Amino acid sequence: MRNTPRLRALYRLTKRCKICPRECGAWRFGGEKGVCQSLKLPEVSSHNLHYGEEPPISGLKGSGTIFLTHCNLRCIFCQNYPISHFGNGTPVTVKHLSEMMLNLQTRGAHNINFVTPTHYTAQIAHAIVLARQKGLKIPIVYNTSGYERVETLRLLAGLIDVYMPDIKFARPETARRYAHADDYFAVAKSAVKEMHRQVGNLILDNEGLAVRGLLIRHLVLPGHVEETGEILRFIAEEISPHTYISLMSQYFPAHQAIHDSLLSRRLYRHEYDTAKRFLEMYHLDFGWTQEMN
Repeated sequence: MRNTPRLRALYRLTKRCKICPRECGAWRFGGEKGVCQSLKLPEVSSHNLHYGEEPPISGLKGSGTIFLTHCNLRCIFCQNYPISHFGNGTPVTVKHLSEMMLNLQTRGAHNINFVTPTHYTAQIAHAIVLARQKGLKIPIVYNTSGYERVETLRLLAGLIDVYMPDIKFARPETARRYAHADDYFAVAKSAVKEMHRQVGNLILDNEGLAVRGLLIRHLVLPGHVEETGEILRFIAEEISPHTYISLMSQYFPAHQAIHDSLLSRRLYRHEYDTAKRFLEMYHLDFGWTQEMN
């Protein structure tokens, strides 16, 4: 399986790592760690049924969620920082990863949901091919920060059923401050356009479960609600006004955010209300908002 042209290309991008937009060149197969701190073998923090995703993803039986360790973006406010920053996880073989997928299907999962997959794209693609050969039939969800190389995404065409990217920041100074990635929005815009090109708008089955398509998440950040407006305008004008959007209000100051003048507090209700008004302004009617306490 590893010798198929697209898998070969993905492994080449990983070996002297250029799999993500950082293109740090780390010799991961030789034990050198780059920005994301990952090596050759994928590392998994947990795999289980998860009921806290958006309704078309979790459904009633749960999403078969596989949390990958480490991250190529490493935001200072990461809500999953023990996994993404501290590396809490266990290396597994590609074969073992494929077996996890099949096990979750057996347990009734509606889909296989790879969380923070970017730096392990080659290994994940390989595992998907193996699992499908052994009977995996449920959709694959690619749950990402949005900081993706278009060249990498093109090699995933046909393997991913549902793309579920975040779009986090709209301004270079914000992305630099919180993720050392000035180019974040430019990169994410190109990436999301490619995702939409591959899978289109979100399609739900008769039970309301996601079968195929794009679902975009955006966590509203304290003090940055105007960037929310810029992100939603981009989605409406350059992706599709029929895009499903999960507009999230649950920000809390995790990890290093407690030391930041803007991010060291929770979101104010009036900020989230403003974010919801942007949805109305750009006629983005598909998706979910949240209630604030």
